[in-house]
Amino acid sequence: MTEYRPVKQPTRNPPRGAARTSAARAPAADARAQRAAGAVTARTRVSDRWHSWLGHHREMAAEALRRFFATPMASAMTALVIAIALALPASLQLGMGNFQRAVAGWDGQPQLSVFLRREARATAVERFTESLRGNAAVAEVTYISPEEALAEFQQTSGLGDAIVDLGANPLPGVLLVRPANVAETELEQLAAQLRESALTDSVVLDMAWVQRLARLTELGQRLSLGFGLLLALGVILVVVNTIRLHIENRRDEILVVKLVGGTDAFVRRPFLYSGLWYGLFGGLLAWLLVAVGVGLLAGPVAGLAASYGSGYALQGPGPAYLLGLGGGAALLGLCGAWVAVARHLRAIEPR
Repeated sequence: MTEYRPVKQPTRNPPRGAARTSAARAPAADARAQRAAGAVTARTRVSDRWHSWLGHHREMAAEALRRFFATPMASAMTALVIAIALALPASLQLGMGNFQRAVAGWDGQPQLSVFLRREARATAVERFTESLRGNAAVAEVTYISPEEALAEFQQTSGLGDAIVDLGANPLPGVLLVRPANVAETELEQLAAQLRESALTDSVVLDMAWVQRLARLTELGQRLSLGFGLLLALGVILVVVNTIRLHIENRRDEILVVKLVGGTDAFVRRPFLYSGLWYGLFGGLLAWLLVAVGVGLLAGPVAGLAASYGSGYALQGPGPAYLLGLGGGAALLGLCGAWVAVARHLRAIEPR
């Protein structure tokens, strides 16, 4: 009986190149599988960082505003202190502006009053007047006759009857000379030329009151500037002290944020917005205080001006004043918060 045995097929070894290719593909496949199953590193675009930065600023501004209204009494007291400190120099500056506006209608240009001799003839006075009008150093010449001077004096002094009893007009003719150049040396030279004339009795340079007014205005401006700088420093110190208390109250929160990798800018941001809100609301209250003060004084000032025959009225703080005062106060609050954070935030570091 014939016995059948299975024929053993010869084994074929794969080519060496194929073995190497399969060996090279296996790690690549494993790497792809690992990348699909594990963490993926991606680059953050600049626009994403910008939107994240803006979003955090909006969030911190809203949180600082919420914290401001969360303690209304303490926040209102701090804002009121800032408002009083700002209202004082603001009122002085507004008062100087109203004062300058009140005297703007006055004759602020120096002029020379040339008193003529009583025996001077009208034709000689007319020739002298025309010669002065042709002088390059003279801008304008106005002649006031003795009769006009007497009528004006009777009207303004209330002594008309006494002067009539004198029988003769004691007042001379006057030339009001307005110089073209207001420099002091030029005015003195022109006054000396006028005194040399045979028709001139005396020359009075009406410049002293103009100089006094200019000095008073300059003094008021410097006082308002000095008070403003001192009280601005006071506002910064108030905000520094307030933000320091906020930092101490949130010390544990700051430590946790720094432990998880929060940067100083991240920690600093809410306190800066707190200082900005304190300054802004203080500036708005300061504007309100100034406006109320102007409203209380407007009636008496108008009555005083009416007694002098003037329609002058006080000018209150307008919208531009509101923007300037609010923006300046917000900037002062921001500076005070920055000083407080830079001073006290360094002492809070995780160990």
